[in-house]
Amino acid sequence: MMIVMNTEATQDQINTILARIEANGFKAHISKGEERTVIGVLGNNPIVIREQFVYMPGIERIVPISRPYKIASREFIPQNTVFPLDGIQIGGDQVIIMAGPCAVEGRSQLLEAALAVKEAGAQVLRGGAYKPRTSPYSFQGLGEEGLEILAEARQVTGLPVVTEVMAPELVPLVTKYADVLQIGARNMQNFALLHAAGESQHPVLLKRGNAATIEELLMAAEYILSHGNQRVILCERGIRTFETATRNTTDINAVPVLKTLTHLPVILDPSHSTGHWEFVTPVARAAIAAGADGLIVEVHPNPLEALSDGGQSLKPERFAEMVHQVRAIARDLGRC
Repeated sequence: MMIVMNTEATQDQINTILARIEANGFKAHISKGEERTVIGVLGNNPIVIREQFVYMPGIERIVPISRPYKIASREFIPQNTVFPLDGIQIGGDQVIIMAGPCAVEGRSQLLEAALAVKEAGAQVLRGGAYKPRTSPYSFQGLGEEGLEILAEARQVTGLPVVTEVMAPELVPLVTKYADVLQIGARNMQNFALLHAAGESQHPVLLKRGNAATIEELLMAAEYILSHGNQRVILCERGIRTFETATRNTTDINAVPVLKTLTHLPVILDPSHSTGHWEFVTPVARAAIAAGADGLIVEVHPNPLEALSDGGQSLKPERFAEMVHQVRAIARDLGRC
């Protein structure tokens, strides 16, 4: 349930309510707006203790939250979540474009890609130091060496870095190098990893699993949010259907649906959702038209030589044209 404090509520009154919530074995999550404070009561069926709070001083009203995901819901936080990342605003009017190679293959490859996406207008550099692959014989990434190369590219370009973390025990290491932790589709319901990412208080990019429902994605986000980590970005990257013409089926519906259900920023990955570079730009355009807050796109200086996902990677010049097109759509929608 959600306890809405009145505008005159004092800090002592808020503290008294927080103490009673904890005394009943529940967790409290505070959201302070410009006019009033809202306290979310989290736990198994907190509505049963509603009568204990009805007449406490400072409370304006008590509202049940109907969604199974509480903190992620717009019922709890109606306004969009916006947070800064190295001078840019995630979730605001600015459309954020994250770009770079699927995998860090070496220093020269990554620096070339980083400089190219920076010049084309990307605001965040992506690149995998650890690569979860379907086959154990495929390139698995460079590990910490790849993280060090990403950190060097950030220093050279000024772009913040997003990279995937695959296990809870790797979270401390990856946070030393990356500005955003990516939790990939295969790990969307790795609950130990979700807890660790939440506890890190680091920004998190959470990708939807290829067989996950929208509600399951939001419940996964709830694990991170439950630790007080508000900086979560949701990513639609295509779902598995009967269709085989593309790698996955882009659920473009997910963008407006998520924007309705949650206050969290929503981006789309047109590279993984299609699997073919020819379709990346059209789907990217569709994502921004549908209301996405940004894109994460794979770009490689020489896709034919890529060790991972070359077929869905844009060459730098094609990426530059994609940026031009999606920025035009964003401007038409009153964004930038």
